[in-house]
Amino acid sequence: MNRLIFYIPLMLFVFVTACQTKKKASKFRFDTPEAGTLVPLGESVPMKLVFPEDVSAFDSVVYTMDGKVMARKTDSTVVSLSTENAAFGSRTLSAKLYHDGEERVAYSNIVVVPPTPERYSFKVVAEYPHDVNAYTQGLEFDGSGALYESTGFESTGQSGKSSLRKVNYQNGEVLQKIELDTRYFGEGLTLVDDKIIQLTWRSNVGFVYNKNTFARTGEFTYGQSKEGWGLCYDGARLIKSDGTSRLYFLNKDTYAEEGFVEVYDDKGPLDSLNELEYIDGKIYANVYTKDIIVIIDPKTGAVEGEINLIGIYPDKADYNNELNGIAYDRNGDRLFVTGKLWSKLYHIELIER
Repeated sequence: MNRLIFYIPLMLFVFVTACQTKKKASKFRFDTPEAGTLVPLGESVPMKLVFPEDVSAFDSVVYTMDGKVMARKTDSTVVSLSTENAAFGSRTLSAKLYHDGEERVAYSNIVVVPPTPERYSFKVVAEYPHDVNAYTQGLEFDGSGALYESTGFESTGQSGKSSLRKVNYQNGEVLQKIELDTRYFGEGLTLVDDKIIQLTWRSNVGFVYNKNTFARTGEFTYGQSKEGWGLCYDGARLIKSDGTSRLYFLNKDTYAEEGFVEVYDDKGPLDSLNELEYIDGKIYANVYTKDIIVIIDPKTGAVEGEINLIGIYPDKADYNNELNGIAYDRNGDRLFVTGKLWSKLYHIELIER
């Protein structure tokens, strides 16, 4: 074998690597934090820079987060960045180096997240019959103890009908029911005074019904949120999920979107938010395909609690049988859950872990 043939590629590799190392050393950049670093809200982050080899002295360095000046330095010492008042999500960091009338800029970013949420398990207090043919998408009690339920059908590739129901939760009897046109896939619902508001999945339309007669009295189209998943009511506005990490706030009378909040847990943005319930100032949300309910602060989007419901329904199949349905009985201070095509409705209590 010709050793020269072997050594030429090796020498080229060493040369290229050396050039890259030198180029990196001469570049003005962040050493810490690395781009994408998760930082719990309130913690401080060291901002350490690597200065170019050709810069031995400089006029100043200006540090910013999302364009807001956080510090000015005339030396290369590490700057501590406070996240106490930062918003959740990706925050852009920059450092501007001023030297001999020139400006050089380095960039990085951090992702500010909430602290680790409180963890809960559960205890089943009681269980009740539930229609095993009900593909539950929305669930809510009214003040009289009646349970209202919105259902879809098993999959988009299967024929079927969605429905709106009033149910006797104690024995599972359907007291009142209407079926939606087959082109509509029923999703979340909530109650506002004498009205029922029901979402559809991908049809970009929600329906308004008379609570007593189930007569349809209106409809509305969606805004920025193109799909309908979950819906709840906080007493002043509607809160809507669309399967992403966003929760949208809707006017309770016009149904127009009036803002949104991004939901974050300690690992970053939390998507697949599904059926919703509003309980004591917090939003409880199913996480689609997981036996988990998260407790969200609607002001900040922070996940403050996580309820692990693994094993609650022993007959659960692998597909089209997800946990989905949260209903709170305010008069009795009782929390109920069920799932798609489940034969049981469960009254549960939370156990802090």
